[in-house]
Parts: sequence; structure tokens; C-alpha cells
Amino acid sequence: MKVLVTGGAGFIGSNYVRSLLRGAYPGYENAHVTVLDRLTYAGNLANLAPVARHPGYAFRYGDVTDAALLAETVPGHDVVVNFAAETHVDRSITGAGDFVTTNVLGTQRLLQAALEGGVRTFVQVSTDEVYGSIAAGAWTEDEPLLPNSPYSAAKAGADLLCRAYHRTHGLDVRITRCSNNYGPYQYPEKLIPLFVTRLLDGERVPLYGDGMNVREWLHVDDHCRGIQLVLEKGEPGQVYNIGGGVELTNRELVDRLLAAVGAGWDRVDMVPDRPGHDRRYAVDSGRLRAIGFLPAVGFDRGLAEVVGWYRDHQAWWRPLKRGR
Repeated sequence: MKVLVTGGAGFIGSNYVRSLLRGAYPGYENAHVTVLDRLTYAGNLANLAPVARHPGYAFRYGDVTDAALLAETVPGHDVVVNFAAETHVDRSITGAGDFVTTNVLGTQRLLQAALEGGVRTFVQVSTDEVYGSIAAGAWTEDEPLLPNSPYSAAKAGADLLCRAYHRTHGLDVRITRCSNNYGPYQYPEKLIPLFVTRLLDGERVPLYGDGMNVREWLHVDDHCRGIQLVLEKGEPGQVYNIGGGVELTNRELVDRLLAAVGAGWDRVDMVPDRPGHDRRYAVDSGRLRAIGFLPAVGFDRGLAEVVGWYRDHQAWWRPLKRGR
């Protein structure tokens, strides 16, 4: 089995690669994995250092928008798992062009290369943010796409291209849409690592608006297990939500983070809300549960372990903070 993982040096992609090469997914222990990554600010070869000497691992530097590179790289792979994306909402508000280029054009060129290169299965890693905001209940996969940020709009465009390549060309494309992820190796611009690293450094942290925005949290290990399950047991052309089942307001999450590092609310600055800030996300993961998915990492344990990881791995994140 030969697997191409695009964006595999990022937070979620590198977790998937490490898990795959460590034998976490039965039946894929002998998989050969090629990581294709442009190594933008959030892509980091240090994330792959634990498997860098694995005989089944290969790395190729490159951009998913480079059609010629894809034509050379994609053929010969059985599976493509596409993590390559610009993902930070705040950055998309001030610079949407990069998000459209990578998330939309990059996905289209990767789909075309997969079609022409004889790839068996293409898994598109997407986000619950494509649905917009929901006041109550949870989204099923059949909900309309109503994105509210340039980031989520670009991801929705990519999802629709995946649907089109399946319907038009018969390419076996499967889409996953996850809730908010947390875990080790997450670039320190997202909420949990941003707050933990700043608090560990004695700095202040910003909380948007009234802090009552609600998010559903999913450990990255569970997310990657869900992706693998979709690869192994999912249906071509189908969409699968992957949720962690734990809903918290941002204030509740910040309260837990403050307690975990021994800080108080005097370290929090309430700042104006960002434009188009979705109030609440929640996904119905029933379709994925029907083929065997259950989250395995409890949130309290997972959060404590993540805080401990950032405390113990300052040599990983301090250079990233200096380079921002």
C-alpha cells in the first residue's frame, strides 16, 4: 500500500503519518508513505522527526498547486489523503487569496492528478466550519454549506470540487469534516497552544467578544482514527462528520487552561470579536459511528496531556514563536 499524504508536515497530517508508520492502523503496518509539503510557516519537519528514519517514509518538498510536480509524484500511489490547506481563520480575514489558491486550486489540481494517475481512493480532510453556525442541535452531512469566513468558504469550495470529481469522473473521493482539534505539535496560533504557550511565558492572552462562542473539541488522535476508518470502510462519494462530543464555550475552555497552568483571569484580556465569528459549531457523527467510530481520548485527560506536552517540549515551540 502506497499512501501520499499532502500537508503531512502540519499538525494533523503529521499526527496521521506518525500513527500510520507506527502501526496504529491494523492492515496498514507495511504502508509506504510519501509526504508532500511546501513547509509554510505551519509545516515543520520537526513534526515528522520521530519517523524520519522509518524505511516506509519519504518526503518531497512541493506545492499542491504545482501541476507538473503532482504529475510526477502522484502516480504509483494507491491512496491520497489531502491535509494540505491554509487553516487559520484570522489570517484568512486579512489575506484570503492564499486560502483560495491552496485550498481550492490546490485541491482541484490534486484531484486531477489523482484521476490521471490511477489513484484508488482520495480522502479530503475538511472542517465543520463549512456548515456555518448552528444555534441548537447538530449538523448532519446533508446540511447545506453556509461558510462565513474566507477560510471556510475556501474549504467548502474544495469539498464541492471533490463531489464534482466523484460525480463527473467516478473518482473515489471521500470527505471528512471534523470539529475543533487539539493535541501535541499544534502550531501556536490556535486557541489551546496559543494560550498555553503565552501563559507558560507569563504573558497575557486574548479572548474574543463575550467568550460565549461554543466549539466541539476532538483530540487529534481520534480525528486521525476517524480519517483512517473512512479510508478503510467509507463509501465513495460520501461525507463523514468527525466530532469529539465535548462542547464548551470559549470561556469554559479558557477557565480549564488557566487552572492547568496555575494562572488566573487577571491574565486574560477581553478583546473585540473578530468579523464573522461563528457562534456555535456541533456535528452529528452518527454516520461515522455506524461504521465503528467512537472517540477514545477523554477531554479532561487529553487536555491535561496536551498542556504537559507543551510544558515539556518548549524546544519545539519557542523557535516558532520567535519566527512569527
